[in-house]
Amino acid sequence: MSLILKSVKKGFHQGDTEINVLNGLNAIIEPGQVVSIVGQSGSGKSTLLSLLAGLERADTGQILVDGVDLVPLTEQEMTLFRAQNIAIVFQQYHLIAHLTALENVMLGLEILKIDNAKEKAETALKELGLGHRLNHFPSQLSGGESQRVAIARALVVQPKILLADEPSGNLDTHTGDKVMDVFFEVVRKYKITTILVTHSEGLAQRCERTLRLQEGQLREV
Repeated sequence: MSLILKSVKKGFHQGDTEINVLNGLNAIIEPGQVVSIVGQSGSGKSTLLSLLAGLERADTGQILVDGVDLVPLTEQEMTLFRAQNIAIVFQQYHLIAHLTALENVMLGLEILKIDNAKEKAETALKELGLGHRLNHFPSQLSGGESQRVAIARALVVQPKILLADEPSGNLDTHTGDKVMDVFFEVVRKYKITTILVTHSEGLAQRCERTLRLQEGQLREV
């Protein structure tokens, strides 16, 4: 699924001052590309990811996902479109504490009323090396295991676009590398258009393409 950004602007008011975060930003991301976005803290990376997810709205411009402009969609339309097409992996795992790993992964499938939710969730967890952790609760999982559950939950709905915000940021280097090995293997296997926001130059280099967010614009690295 392609992603095209046209003249996207986003600002925030701080008292009487308006701070422009994204300043007429443009980009074209081809279907199936794995793209990293890097930039200094405060450059607007998380804001951009929120716009792509439809969690915030651009002030002006277009965000075209396979030709559908997200900017004018109503909240209800955006919620449905996101559920059907976009998945998000955060730095924080956001697992539901009273649900097992299997139940956490099944949840999105059940909300979308997708058949064979349990079987598909089991397959996703096994693919991420967690077949032995299906019935464990988040409190019984390590950080790396919790993040793999979060990745399985995102991927099990077969999203057209995957947005990842520092997915290994809470993990030590060794664990983070192992988790990201699986992450890249799976998104490439299923040809999922992936946007990875990261501070890690090493992680960025594992992507097919890197864009730097600077002064409200995206530039090729």
